[in-house]
Amino acid sequence: MVMGGKRFLAGAAAALLILGGGAGVAAQDLVIETGDVDRFFALYEATEGRPSAEQLQAYLDGGSAGLKYLAQARNVTGARMAEANTARPELYAEARTCAAALPRVRARTMEAMARFAEQYPEADFPAATLVIGRGKPVAVGSPVTGIQIGLEALCATRFINPDMEDRFYRVLIHEFAHTQQAPELTEKEDFTVLEVSMAEGVAEFVTELMTGAPAYAYLEPQTRGRELEIETAFMADLDKTDLTAWVYNSTPEKPGDLGYWVGYRIAKAYYRKAPDKREALRRLLQATDVKAVLADSGWRPGMDLS
Repeated sequence: MVMGGKRFLAGAAAALLILGGGAGVAAQDLVIETGDVDRFFALYEATEGRPSAEQLQAYLDGGSAGLKYLAQARNVTGARMAEANTARPELYAEARTCAAALPRVRARTMEAMARFAEQYPEADFPAATLVIGRGKPVAVGSPVTGIQIGLEALCATRFINPDMEDRFYRVLIHEFAHTQQAPELTEKEDFTVLEVSMAEGVAEFVTELMTGAPAYAYLEPQTRGRELEIETAFMADLDKTDLTAWVYNSTPEKPGDLGYWVGYRIAKAYYRKAPDKREALRRLLQATDVKAVLADSGWRPGMDLS
């Protein structure tokens, strides 16, 4: 979703640490920090799974820059975390199970980043920070603020992809794609439906290009056979600034975010049509005029992209 020194961190969550140099991933090491997860579970165990709002607020206040950014940007407070723990105790109890998938996630992420760097040599990957929050958001990626991933949220959102390893790996690649996009687009105060859908859709297309499938696997079966209907409705809304019908509206009971899927299909149509694939990838990532990309893509509602 839109919107320093190397660190080696010990502890149960630290299975995924540093995707180091090699294979031409980037000039510097690609770092994934897990210290906030270790700190949270130390508190969680010390309080027998019932940390107070005050203790959780101290966890947030003493956290990494990534955790502090996520807390401020997504209204994560100690009180809200305590409420989440009372309402959904399994959210935190099950979060540690994700750690078992992290070594393989690490290897697959490094492979995908090497492929990405080959196709987009100017790639420059910021650190990603794994944190524990209040059950949402799953992830935030930006070229300005880097990547923050809520481990407990990603563990719980099985509807994205029931395979934990695939879910984690592809969401991580999706967020890394966001960090390569133009800040003039990703950091806008007011998106149009087309702008936010293209920002998310390009990240989905890059994920598919590097891993063989988009991150948000539930979208394809949800949209199959409805392409013309959905995309005709999208065309009527593309200049609107009310985003609620198209993005950031998924729940476990009713998955949504159809704008991700439409933006992905536009990006895919553009890439397929372009004779120079490296230049096409560069333009998709650096685009600020998304209407121009749409016009050049040849995409139309209901287009067959199979």
